[in-house]
Amino acid sequence: MENNYPIKIPPKLKKAKNATKDELLKLDKEELVDRIIQLEAHNAQLKNIISKNISETDETGNKNKRQYDFSKCHHRRILLKILYFGWDYHGLAVQEDSTQTIEHHLFKALVKTCLIESREKSQYHRCGRTDKGVSAFGQVISITVRSKHPSDIQNLAESLSTEIEYCKLLNRVLPKDIRAVTWMPIPDDCEAYSARFDCKKRKYKYYFPKSSLNILAMRDACSRLIGSHDFRHLCKMDVGNGVTQFRRQILTADIVAINEGGEPTSMYVLVLEGNAFLWHQIRCIMGVLLLIGEGNEEPRVINDLLDVETNERKPQYNMAIDVPLNLFECTYDLEKASNWVYTDELKCVIENLQKMWALQSVKATMIKDCIENLENVHYTINKNKSVTEMENCESNVVGRDSIMVYSDGLTQGVKPRIYVPLLKREVCSSLEERIEHYMKKKKLDHNIIT
Repeated sequence: MENNYPIKIPPKLKKAKNATKDELLKLDKEELVDRIIQLEAHNAQLKNIISKNISETDETGNKNKRQYDFSKCHHRRILLKILYFGWDYHGLAVQEDSTQTIEHHLFKALVKTCLIESREKSQYHRCGRTDKGVSAFGQVISITVRSKHPSDIQNLAESLSTEIEYCKLLNRVLPKDIRAVTWMPIPDDCEAYSARFDCKKRKYKYYFPKSSLNILAMRDACSRLIGSHDFRHLCKMDVGNGVTQFRRQILTADIVAINEGGEPTSMYVLVLEGNAFLWHQIRCIMGVLLLIGEGNEEPRVINDLLDVETNERKPQYNMAIDVPLNLFECTYDLEKASNWVYTDELKCVIENLQKMWALQSVKATMIKDCIENLENVHYTINKNKSVTEMENCESNVVGRDSIMVYSDGLTQGVKPRIYVPLLKREVCSSLEERIEHYMKKKKLDHNIIT
């Protein structure tokens, strides 16, 4: 039976003169599927928001619970150093539609232990905002917390030794992969001291296996990063949020062996230290370093990418994945005058990390044992093949190390069959084009540029 219902023609086919009814119906269904997918995503977001609100209500909405009177408390402003493995989290910063962030769990613990009344009243600053999947061993926050002692106490040493055990208290309620390590008092004459704005240096580490990478070439490339440069081609330009200046200073850049031996499974680490970093800067740098280590690019390509006058637009390339990245250390001038306060809780933190390491190391060893067993099988099957058969073989080279892709999974996206050099690839919009785009949308203030 013929369908007599009117067909709404999508905008894409309004100008199509020869479009059949079936084509129109098919496209309508595709658009309907896209709309359903959008609605399902929006529904999931709303569910997360509702779940988060219910969770917060359950924690704070109990009317029978005795409220802590913070007006009768002494307060102390401190730097608090925390570590976390960010692999299973959506980043450090709190998000409206998710409870799986580091800050959500951190403030939940701070409120539950009555160290703060609320985030809004705590004068909170964080040193660095780590993205989804990124870890930190030396994240530092500045915050005002409850104290046993008045701010004008004369004997500082005694007040430190008898102060609330902040780390122990927090670690009782924090998840196992988020730990408070140590804290430091901020002097009264430095009340405005900020973990973010007063940080002098930040050190990041990116871990990776040697595989078949040319470490010497990667180290050569690292040396070209040191100094003050415009890193717009080695980061994600966040122009929409008002970032239009991309000059940063790299103090140290090197690749260091974690365990010697030179085996494909030997671990190395990229160490970068600077006063501040751009969005995805380290992951973009690592993405290019991997191309250099694979022999696809020469170390001098770093100089080309830093030369923003000759190369006005960033070539399109994949940055490195998030999991191996770690905010390792933050440095403050306050450390010269005062020391971090460590307690017996440090021993508990180390014990917790040892247990985590043991489990992860067992898993890695099991996988490695499986690899070696299968490599032996692969070698045995192929060792007697003739030269002709080897030419037809997918790997083309027979040997125990003929398969070498340990580092391939460190880059986002699909690896192309035919490699195109960076400077011959399609390019992104220039900085000036991005600025003009956001100014037209009125999302960027002209005063920020000037």
